[in-house]
Amino acid sequence: MKSEGSLHTVLEQTLEAAARISRAPRAALRAEEYGEVTSVGHGVARVRGLPGVRSEELVRFPGDLLGMAFNLEPDEVGIILLDEGPGLGSGALARRTHRVLDVPVGEALLGRVVDPAGRPLDNAGPVRTTARATIESPAPAIIDRAPVTVPMSTGAKVVDALIPIGRGQRELILGDRQTGKTGLAVDCIINQKGQRMICIYCAIGQRSSSVAKVVADLRQHGAAAYSIVLFAPGDAPPGQLFIAPYAAMAMGEYFMRKGLDALVVFDDLSQHARAYRELSLLLRRPPGRESFPGDIFYIHSRLLERSTHLRPELGGGSLTALPIIETEEQNLAAYIPTNLISITDGQIYLTPTLFQKGVLPAVDVGTSVSRVGGKTQLPAYRAVAADLKLSYSQFEELEVFSRFGTRIDEHTRRTLARGRAVREALKQPLYDPLPAAEQIAILLAATSGLFDDLPPEGVAAISAGIRRLLPVELPRIYELVDGGADLDADSRQALVEAARKAVDAWKPSKA
Repeated sequence: MKSEGSLHTVLEQTLEAAARISRAPRAALRAEEYGEVTSVGHGVARVRGLPGVRSEELVRFPGDLLGMAFNLEPDEVGIILLDEGPGLGSGALARRTHRVLDVPVGEALLGRVVDPAGRPLDNAGPVRTTARATIESPAPAIIDRAPVTVPMSTGAKVVDALIPIGRGQRELILGDRQTGKTGLAVDCIINQKGQRMICIYCAIGQRSSSVAKVVADLRQHGAAAYSIVLFAPGDAPPGQLFIAPYAAMAMGEYFMRKGLDALVVFDDLSQHARAYRELSLLLRRPPGRESFPGDIFYIHSRLLERSTHLRPELGGGSLTALPIIETEEQNLAAYIPTNLISITDGQIYLTPTLFQKGVLPAVDVGTSVSRVGGKTQLPAYRAVAADLKLSYSQFEELEVFSRFGTRIDEHTRRTLARGRAVREALKQPLYDPLPAAEQIAILLAATSGLFDDLPPEGVAAISAGIRRLLPVELPRIYELVDGGADLDADSRQALVEAARKAVDAWKPSKA
């Protein structure tokens, strides 16, 4: 029989242990919603359960696979799959994440190739960023926007002189397959070297070989240091193709909010529209024209409306968008092209007719337009832009009639000669962007008639000669043009004389 003292000691020890347990931190209990996958199709899954899930919320599947809630129905949830894996099948558990899809943003992404979720594709290690942004965000309010007045030089003579683009503008690039749409956009990215412009190339549904070539070209020309390549391959789940442009826009918005200038190229939104149509049909959303869902216009308008130029009080940054769309048999009146033409601030149309003739870039000047216009153009272009567009438009009309073999008068002959010279002057090889001063010098020579009687190879040779002479004989022209000054009569005459020297230097070599 234990003594009374020993019983007292045991009681004290028991009370002390109970006190320690009561003071110890308790594990917090958390309720977690999960559902059960009932069926899996190509790019979509249907889940029973998840009663509190929200639209566009991320859902996690076994194997750390991700999806996005898209259809919220009374008895099941339709989910867009962002990943595919062997662990995803009927009976698998789907869990809520209580957050919407976001991507890493910041300077650490520069020079990298990533997928729409921000995961690296270039074998250069993880992307180490400290900031993330949701792929969907409201467009800036009207009162927060400033007018688009600062030019964004593309380096292409035909664009900068006749279809100028401003920082904060949305300019559509469209044309049939293999007409140089991507080349024109990549040229624009390469020309931003030294311009304090962050560039994002978003490849949607493209071949891996094509994107690898773009990446190699950017690195070769020193443009990778200020560029981000976001790639959703054609064999990826359609959910990745759908979120890709929104992720690219979120990356660009980060720099715009910091007061910088950014450029986003979407190559191309026709693939994006097809992916959205596929997802909508798989989720049994009602189809409309050409089987596209009724909100196909909205998915592109809410994307491109985020492109703008902010007021100085908000940092003064800008986000320029160059969406690319593929037409079929030059049909500009198709459903998706007309939608995007109505959303954007102008379009650059590349025609296969000019491409087959070797006129590169194959820009149809008559069909192309910039709704911002001369407000974003350097004043020095006024010396050539008006005469250039007039003579080229007259030439295109007369060239059709001249093919009938009818006799033409001297005035018509001179107009045709001037038009052919202008067309040759507007030709430009790929990845060879020109400074504004050199563009103006070459185009001024064409509109002054110095190229009228020259063969095509002569125009190219003399243009190269003008580019060599200009930095040596007229270096101040670069400062005048880039500084926003208009060309006076003396400066124009000096440019014409320099061009005439190049013509005289070429002619003896051909004699």
